[in-house]
Amino acid sequence: MKKPVHQEFAADEMALAARSNDSLVLPSVLGHQTSRTLARMFRDPRILEPHERGDLVAKLRQAVELMPEVAEVRVLLGMALSVDLQAQEALEELRTAVGQAPDCFIARLKFGELLMRLRVCDQAAEHTQCAANLASNAVQSELARRQAATIRTMQREGIERGGYANIFARMLRLRSKSTHQNASPVLVASK
Repeated sequence: MKKPVHQEFAADEMALAARSNDSLVLPSVLGHQTSRTLARMFRDPRILEPHERGDLVAKLRQAVELMPEVAEVRVLLGMALSVDLQAQEALEELRTAVGQAPDCFIARLKFGELLMRLRVCDQAAEHTQCAANLASNAVQSELARRQAATIRTMQREGIERGGYANIFARMLRLRSKSTHQNASPVLVASK
């Protein structure tokens, strides 16, 4: 029986995030229960209870303390913080991961994803493009392509931060311009 595509991508993302250039084996560091919670988070982040999210964040913080030089562990922490709705801390962890390993596909992709979810579309597009350039297989390329397509749609629809203000400003300018153009002939005719 073939897995649905979204499950294949989630499993591959987890494998990518849990593997460093040094063939890091996170389950031995995190423990069996934490690894299972992490796998559940990748399948569907909404199913984790608040205490499970808190425990996962605490365990991943400990892993970062043990291995501060491994960017992929910071990525996992950033993802767990995002799921726990701690966006600012997640942003800092992912920014640090990208700074530590600028050539890390998963760090760039997840930093771009968080920026996209925070509606900072220009920076999200930049990091997603970097991730696409770093992709080393078809699954990674597809993940980056889908994320880039979502960002382009958001930009086109004006969903990014400040997007609505820009739309209203454009509407006011158009209205002002049309009012000015309509008023000109009346002034000329009255002379």
